[in-house]
Amino acid sequence: MNPSVTPQKMIDSYGLQNIIYFPQSPGVEFHTPSANLLSTVGLPHSEVFISREEVPDPYPRNLDSITLGSRFDQFDIPCPPESRTWWALGYLFETLVAVDPRSGKVYGFPEGEPGYTELHRDVESLLFTLIEFRKLEVDHDNDVDPEELSARFKQAVGAFDPTPFTDENSQWNLSLEELENGIW
Repeated sequence: MNPSVTPQKMIDSYGLQNIIYFPQSPGVEFHTPSANLLSTVGLPHSEVFISREEVPDPYPRNLDSITLGSRFDQFDIPCPPESRTWWALGYLFETLVAVDPRSGKVYGFPEGEPGYTELHRDVESLLFTLIEFRKLEVDHDNDVDPEELSARFKQAVGAFDPTPFTDENSQWNLSLEELENGIW
């Protein structure tokens, strides 16, 4: 595990009350390093990354809202066949973020788009990027130059995993473009 992706770093970035931990279940097939990170480091719940559904639960009692196939079927949205067993982790702005439980790769399903893009090589990269993004948000609130923030974020994240920036339409690239153009 990267020393920048620790439970304490996540808590320092988002606060304990904003961390969602995922329990590990015996017999459930899930990429072991990803399962360990989700159960020990957790995912943040913030304005940028929403990792839990708000009550009331929008799904019927018998629906498996974790797997994408079941979730997409509920809303009559076509789900790419290879992604039907992937698990929903949350939303990054308007992009549904999911993990392939077998490989640990993280994908984004942009709202209104028919397909998906690979967002991160693994859950560790997602967590690292969310921690770095929180630093960017804090510095933005303290009036640091948006172009400097964007460059610093791209450098830090790109050195760890270039995947978030490989697709020019990825949510990370779109968010940085909005930051640089003063839309925030």
